[in-house]
Amino acid sequence: MRAIEITKYGKPEVLQLCERPLPELRPGELLIKVRAAGVNRPDVFQRMGHYPVPPGASDLPGLEVAGEIVGGDLEACDFKLGDLVCALVQGGGYAEYCVAPIRQCLPVPKGLTALEAASLPENYFTVWSNVFDLSRLSSGESLLVQGGTSGIGVTAIQLASALGHRVFATAGSDEKCRATESLGAERGINYRTEDFSEVVKSLTAGKGVDVILDMVAGDYLPREINCLADDGRLAIIALLGGARAELDMGQVLRRRLSITGSTLRPRSVEFKAAIARQLLARVWPLFESEKIRPVIYRVFPLEQAAQAHLLMESGQHVGKIMLEI
Repeated sequence: MRAIEITKYGKPEVLQLCERPLPELRPGELLIKVRAAGVNRPDVFQRMGHYPVPPGASDLPGLEVAGEIVGGDLEACDFKLGDLVCALVQGGGYAEYCVAPIRQCLPVPKGLTALEAASLPENYFTVWSNVFDLSRLSSGESLLVQGGTSGIGVTAIQLASALGHRVFATAGSDEKCRATESLGAERGINYRTEDFSEVVKSLTAGKGVDVILDMVAGDYLPREINCLADDGRLAIIALLGGARAELDMGQVLRRRLSITGSTLRPRSVEFKAAIARQLLARVWPLFESEKIRPVIYRVFPLEQAAQAHLLMESGQHVGKIMLEI
């Protein structure tokens, strides 16, 4: 099969087209003939040598795919040969064939193409796990999304808004702020020209938001603590702004604040399977009723994976960057 491998750690040009044997199937897995794969920030980190591959996972980048089932442990599931599925994987997505645990596979939502479905798993698994499971965003509560035009951002905005929550989002330009509002954010906040903490407090009559989904960390943390409501929860999923911060722990104690961190890739199949069940029951119907939609910014052929990474690093995109096979 054709695949994209990381020839050495470095800039996007280290991504090179190669030929590899088909991946070996294990019990409880399906072999997928890949039609499309998502490009995600962890792929960039892996290419740069900052995101180790979990033991037993493919060294090829790519954490989400969609395509046709062509083999696997079909007796262990309700899928059959030829079914179109999308899947969350630990690696190996940048290839013509990929294996995926059955319990991390989901049917392509009705009305969506395989390309659109491939844009869903990494972001929807991550957002559901952090915003709704870990941070327990509940009825009547509000959410602040940092990086509102990233793949994670557009997912969190749409999903929380569709489920009836007030949503605010930060972005790096007025144009991107308007894009977040078109997706369901009540207010897009330009972090280059506005203090998001003060804007959020003004929009919530001084109360603050109940949950913050943060992929920045660093010097954002003191301002995030400042604009959390009492009993608020801060979910950190990336460290684009740095790994160190100074916090007023008195506020954390007095106002019963919670700060959590998580990475999805190393978690067990059982953990991800529980998320998959929730997505199928709670989120897939929202696609079918068109209350939420995939947001794809640009599609590259597999052999142009390096150009896709360049675009990811530029920060110009709104939504997902995809590879099509």
